[in-house]
Amino acid sequence: MKAPTAIIADDERLMREQLRRRLGDAWPELQIVGEAINGSEAIEQVAALNPDLAFLDIRMPGKTGIEAGRDIGNRCHIVFVTAYDAHAVEAFEQGAIDYVLKPADPERLAVTVRRLKARLAEQEPASNLTAVIERLEGLAGRIAPTPTPTPTPARPAGYLQWIQTGLGQQLRLLPVDEVIFLQAQDKYTAVATAKELALVRKPIREFVDELDPDRFWQIHRGTLVAVKEIAAVNRDGEQLIIQLRNRPEKLEVSRSFAGRFRQM
Repeated sequence: MKAPTAIIADDERLMREQLRRRLGDAWPELQIVGEAINGSEAIEQVAALNPDLAFLDIRMPGKTGIEAGRDIGNRCHIVFVTAYDAHAVEAFEQGAIDYVLKPADPERLAVTVRRLKARLAEQEPASNLTAVIERLEGLAGRIAPTPTPTPTPARPAGYLQWIQTGLGQQLRLLPVDEVIFLQAQDKYTAVATAKELALVRKPIREFVDELDPDRFWQIHRGTLVAVKEIAAVNRDGEQLIIQLRNRPEKLEVSRSFAGRFRQM
């Protein structure tokens, strides 16, 4: 049998990478044949690549995932990806359209994969697509992010030792000692270790206050790095670039935080 194919459309690179990785775990046979950063690119890729599935983030700059879904129609099965669950999920449940909540929860994604496999086996277009899209368009102005719980005040005894990642029953506690850097990513914070890149629904400004400033240096408004993981600091013209010991990324130091490296 021909391996199923899909495209992923999301304006956040880390979200695309995470969804690709989680889909690889849940559905090894699925081939991701394209990635798009907005709805217009998604429409073009569906026309050019003829995938079986399109994973569309609902909110993207320019043409949104909802608008792209209307244009794509029944040319492939559509899965909407959203961080806004309260009203959107109700709309999805009324039609044969599936959804993924951001960040992608492996347990919920496994349910989505089972449903998609069944629909592909039936070789029938999704039903009620137009009705679901019309409902989503009506909700677009009212859909709001899931509220982030008020963080528990830090204990006077010390700084943060664990970082909570994941959703629902996939909750994990990541030791701070393993963290190499943290970086703001739209509504999330990317937390990098030597083995993975996790997304946490928490703004980086909270981590600035909760992590030990002697162990984690802020090098940019949106970046914290573990001091022990700094292998070298290189100069590229006026720009300082940090080379890490256990990650391939190069981290830029903004002018506001360059002073701490003048003696290095």
